[in-house]
Amino acid sequence: MPCPFIAPCEPVSEFIYFSRNHVSTSQASAPAFQTIKDYLLREIQSGTWKEGQAIPSEAMLAEQFSVSRMTVNRAVRELTSEQILNRIQGSGTYVAQQKYQATLVEIKSIADEIRSRGHVHRSELHELSEKSANEQLAAEFLVKPGHRLFHSVIVHFENDVAIQVEDRWVNSSVTPDYLVQDFSKMTPNEYLVAVAPLQGVDYLIEATLPPKQIADMLHISIKEACLVLRRKTRSQGKIATSVTMWHPGRHYQFAGSF
Repeated sequence: MPCPFIAPCEPVSEFIYFSRNHVSTSQASAPAFQTIKDYLLREIQSGTWKEGQAIPSEAMLAEQFSVSRMTVNRAVRELTSEQILNRIQGSGTYVAQQKYQATLVEIKSIADEIRSRGHVHRSELHELSEKSANEQLAAEFLVKPGHRLFHSVIVHFENDVAIQVEDRWVNSSVTPDYLVQDFSKMTPNEYLVAVAPLQGVDYLIEATLPPKQIADMLHISIKEACLVLRRKTRSQGKIATSVTMWHPGRHYQFAGSF
């Protein structure tokens, strides 16, 4: 069932990069089932196992990683519940048909949306930094407090009119190169779509008054209601991003169909 979307808005995406021969300190200390899960994801991501192809049996994986079948079973069960694998009783476990781009919120770059109307897009970068997750962000990203997160705040303009403030938090373990991107040449959405597939999304749309900082960036009054899209995305079994996008209410409307 298609759901509402914000017309000029940039509903998201996101991503993960793995080097097949590199195991980081955090991976090395991960639980055994997570190590196996990450391995399976890397093999699927790299194309070693394609859609519809059987992966090695649980017995083979248990022998390969020197763990119990129960440990392997947990990794496989989680990937099955995330619709990355498909288990067929009496037959085996197969790579499921991937549906990374089929989300409830249409995935578009705000820059593409603006250009499609024949208008000019530009952006202003207000913040691009690395921060340690506090308890609230750690709980949101399902990581430990102190985990490295990236934070970006960007204002998007259409024909020099501010139409969106994009306040985004990014998991460093999903997109480690986020800080070195030139977001004057591409939007975060365009970058994230390119580097990793979107696995899932949760979102909330509401109308609310903006705090002064947001109102100032949008060049509106704090008494003018905004349409706000809050979205959290998942990629490769991890929380990848959490983004809040503010839009002047007079410029936007919701649309959808059944």
